[in-house]
Amino acid sequence: MHRVNRRTFLTTTGLAGIGVGLGLPRLSSEPLFPVVPGERPKQANSVTVLNPYGQVPVSFIIDDSTTLVNMGHFCLPQFAEAWSSTKGAERFDVPWQTWPKEIPDSFVREFGEFCREQGVKGKYSVVPYPACVGWIDRSMPGWSRSQLRDSLKLVREFMMPDWDIHPEMISHTRVIDLKTGRPLPQKSDGSYWMENGGWCEGKSADEIGAYIDYALRILKNVDLPCEGFTTPGGFGNPAMENLEIGGMQALRSVFNVEVPHYFKYVVTGSDESTLPRVELAKGIDRESPDFIVNIPSCTGDWFGPWHGGNPDPMNEVVDRHITADFKQGRMVEVIEKGEPACFLTHWPNMYANGTGQNFKSFQAIVKRINEAYGDRIRWMKLSEIARYWAAKELTAIERSGKAMTFKAPVGAPGFTLEIDAVDGDEMRPHLAAGSSSGSIGMKERYQVSGPLSSGEWRRKEQAIELCIDLPKGTSVLELS
Repeated sequence: MHRVNRRTFLTTTGLAGIGVGLGLPRLSSEPLFPVVPGERPKQANSVTVLNPYGQVPVSFIIDDSTTLVNMGHFCLPQFAEAWSSTKGAERFDVPWQTWPKEIPDSFVREFGEFCREQGVKGKYSVVPYPACVGWIDRSMPGWSRSQLRDSLKLVREFMMPDWDIHPEMISHTRVIDLKTGRPLPQKSDGSYWMENGGWCEGKSADEIGAYIDYALRILKNVDLPCEGFTTPGGFGNPAMENLEIGGMQALRSVFNVEVPHYFKYVVTGSDESTLPRVELAKGIDRESPDFIVNIPSCTGDWFGPWHGGNPDPMNEVVDRHITADFKQGRMVEVIEKGEPACFLTHWPNMYANGTGQNFKSFQAIVKRINEAYGDRIRWMKLSEIARYWAAKELTAIERSGKAMTFKAPVGAPGFTLEIDAVDGDEMRPHLAAGSSSGSIGMKERYQVSGPLSSGEWRRKEQAIELCIDLPKGTSVLELS
């Protein structure tokens, strides 16, 4: 796996995220992502794993979301108290007192209904103890228990089918003492320990993992299963490998996750890859190997300041993602490259204090993407992208003539392959899994382009393309 340069939000987006607005970039100033791929199997040179179903994955990432609480209103005074003296009080000179305390469930439903109509999928954070206002598994001062229950039910039943749920650590503001459930005391210099600050420096994988574990268990208490997590701002920057190890351990401990993943990094350079990174792979021949998938976004929050207090002009926001002629914009650049295009916003920014402006910008972006690319793209949750890339990177592929043997540590639907130099007109591909005595035949598709459904194959000039639901374990693909 090649090294990829990292970009900070500060060079690209103004106040794109909490970390950015405070001079604490989501990406640290170090030059590289963590690049510790670990083990990789042998894969036949004449077999290439393509995108799922032959389509480019697209996803929408929502940070700083939770139940009821408007993080913009409640985070700002805590950030100001923690950092005004070191980062400059002018950074926090926004009228947060006038902003609504709540992002209502009616907006969650309106947003979700539009996304479902358009096929949009992605990641939706649920901060467990949002800005220390209240615990989602206990009570939320300012709201009744029935309001909290209804809000959680909306996320669980309405959002979860199309959205991965991530904790974005515990409070997204103060670091919490896991023994007491209260914020850590002030430092000796009078400053505060903040999650999107430098708390992780010098921490072991076990210590970071315990912190993530605590957040995950709160979500488990309210029946919100997670396959991944999101870091608030610079959380983990000083200990990137320990963040990955600890996060993988926590996800497996709390939810027994087969394919753990996380979101932390943003890649905005045209010369940089947005491919997911399967990291720290170990024991790939075992029943349950170790690894975690790092999925980056290809944009910062280009809708305006993260808190939604001053949205950018709609035409600028939309065009920066995709222009009206579908020829320019970051989404165009990445999709045309054939790499996953995950774009980003923060939930307070999407709500924009009830003005609806950024929601309209988002709707315009989605409609342009769908009109421009149609079935060339596939909207996917981050967990679906992670599963596919884990299978792509970690499946051993052996070829002997017209027979391919797969040894997959994880299964993946829509596993799409290009197989070089296949001779013969009489071809009847079929897949046999494990010790099964039967096999599944495949149907030839005569269109030379477009997506493939699972169980379909087509001829190319000097190769064939085919799509299977790759089973976990050993399977054999016969072409005749």
